[in-house]
This record gives sequence, structure tokens and C-alpha cells, in this order.
Amino acid sequence: MAAFDLRERAAIVTGGSRGIGLAIGTALAGAGARVVLAARHGDEVEAAAAGLREAGAQVIGVAANVSKAEDCETLVEAAEAAFGQVDILVNNAATNIHFGQILDADDGMWLKMVETNLLSAVRLCRRVVPGMRARRQGKVINVASVAGIQPGVGQGVYGALKAALIQFTRSLAQEAGPDNIQVNAIAPGLVRTKFAQVLHETPQIRTAIERATPLRRIAEPDEIAGAALYLASPAADFVTGQVLVVDGGMTLGSFAAPE
Repeated sequence: MAAFDLRERAAIVTGGSRGIGLAIGTALAGAGARVVLAARHGDEVEAAAAGLREAGAQVIGVAANVSKAEDCETLVEAAEAAFGQVDILVNNAATNIHFGQILDADDGMWLKMVETNLLSAVRLCRRVVPGMRARRQGKVINVASVAGIQPGVGQGVYGALKAALIQFTRSLAQEAGPDNIQVNAIAPGLVRTKFAQVLHETPQIRTAIERATPLRRIAEPDEIAGAALYLASPAADFVTGQVLVVDGGMTLGSFAAPE
């Protein structure tokens, strides 16, 4: 379908070696985009890229810790060297090193999470958006979370920074809109990934989430990738500043079907 054709586009996906990031990279590559997968561990991200290349995709892997400003610069330089420009930026990389009461997180935890969960997106946008402005075309997709919309038990710090990422998304969408750049966010619910392992492998937590979700299950990474493909594609050219919630209905409110 022409509305989802990305054959003339190049994309960066951070946190791209596994989970949601790899699923998004796979979906974009499947639509014809040339894709740069970025992650901290070079061997893992190159293995992920190699798997997609075997299927005929144009994909490279770049080792980059996007919590570091210099790695953000190196990543964009590698993307431009490989594919000439960056048309789609997916800020997916995140960390959650504190699970518990929000006031129990020390300054070091806050600062580390700010660097990865918020500043990485700011720095990468600062680097690639000027080129998008010059071409009068571009897509930025920030992977937030339902924890940034409503509080989640033990996820206060993570949720606060995802809320900040959502507000950054809206502000940048407003500022970049006149240059024909669309900036949106995705807010997944619980997804079966290594990142969210403590949630979906703790029976009490997972059961509570499933009971509060009308679809009665958690998501798979591919189910988040479809939302990213839509926002990256021409089909979403008139969508900007929005948060696409992909949570099986969990944020509709308390729900528990009769036993």
C-alpha cells in the first residue's frame, strides 16, 4: 500500500537489538525503509541487524549508548554515512533502575534515568530535526508508556520521565509542524519483553494487569510495532503531537470481569 511505503526513507531506532525496538525496526524495514538499529552492546545489535539483512532488508547495527551525548552524535553520523539522511527517528531506548517508592530513588538513579529516558531523545532530535526542516519532511516517534499517563505501582520515577517525554513530544510537534515534521508518541501497556520482565513474570502483578485490561492479556512487541509503522508512514502525515495508547484498553479504567 502506498500509504505505508517507506522505500525512500531512512530510519534510526534506538534500543533496537531486541523487544519493542527490534520489532519496530523489523516493521519499518519490511515497509522498505533503510534502518539503523542502535543499542549499547555491539554484538547484540549487529546480530539483530544481520538477521534482518538475511531477509533482504537494508539494515545496519550501531553500538551506541544514547545516554551519552557523544554516542548520540556518533550514531547520527553513522546513519548519515550509510544512508545519507535520517527521515524517521524512533526514540525507544529506556532504562528503569528503580522499582519502588518514588522518594526512595536517590539522585544518581534519577540522573541516570533522565539521561537515557529523556535527554537521549532531546539530543537525537536536536541533531536530526534540522535536516528534516531543511527537507521539509520528517517523522519523530517517541516510545513513552502508559506509566507516563497514569501512575503505576513502583514506577514513579519511570512514569515521571515518560510523562516528560510526552510533553516534549507535544512541544516539539508544535514547533516543528510548520516545517512539515510530524512528532508523535506511543504509550504501550505491559509488553512481553526482557525490559518488563519483572512485571510480566511476577504472577501477582501480571494477573492484576490482565484483570484490569479488557483484552485480558499483555501485548507482544509486534503489536506495538504496528503503531510505529503507522506513525512513520505517509498514512499519518496529518497526525502530530499525539499519544497513541496501545494497552489493550487498560487505561479505560478499573475493569474486572466476573469469575
